[in-house]
Amino acid sequence: MRLTRRAIALTLAGVLAAAGVAAVLWPAPPIPPDSIERTPTYQNEALLARAWSLPVAHRYGPAGYVYQPNQSVCGPTSVADVMLSEGRPTDPKTVADLSGAFQIFGYLPRGLTLDQEAEVLGKAADAPVKTLRGLSLDDFRAEMAKSNDPSERIVVNFTREPLFGRGHGHFSPVLGYLADQDLVFVGDVNARFKPWLVPTQRLYEAQNTIDSDSGLKRGVLEVEARQPL
Repeated sequence: MRLTRRAIALTLAGVLAAAGVAAVLWPAPPIPPDSIERTPTYQNEALLARAWSLPVAHRYGPAGYVYQPNQSVCGPTSVADVMLSEGRPTDPKTVADLSGAFQIFGYLPRGLTLDQEAEVLGKAADAPVKTLRGLSLDDFRAEMAKSNDPSERIVVNFTREPLFGRGHGHFSPVLGYLADQDLVFVGDVNARFKPWLVPTQRLYEAQNTIDSDSGLKRGVLEVEARQPL
């Protein structure tokens, strides 16, 4: 096991070094034509202002919203933001330690699956977590609407590729839902993206996908919130 972990550490260090060189030598690729980044509602200033004023979203931020310190800890960071929205101090590292997953230099080389994220969220919240996979579009939309209920917190596991035309699996809290626009307010924990708005059906399709690590569908986690004192 020591040799295996050493090999992982050396490989990870090499990958990080290569990524740093690539970031300097090659500019970011152009935004694909079907990316939600090209939609007028994606980060529309007026709509974002409305979204941040929703009953639960304003408990998350925008001030103080926590972003992942590296690409592998979107799961722990999402849980940390959920806890912080309830007035419960924590940080991504503290949450990552609850997972029991192998870490190296603060990285989770394999990330977390939906079931692992549910376990970590349950430990952090000290509350039962509902793991929801394979929902119909109508049921998914109803679940997104629950994100406006101060007694609930929602985390979504999706893959970026159907939304952005690039990217991999990701976790983020659902901060709210604009019913009149049928837009979900996703609190993207990656600082390169920051929170954005997406049509419900696009997010539904992105989470209704198979995680190659677990062989199971991605989905949604729901947990009862402890109200701030």
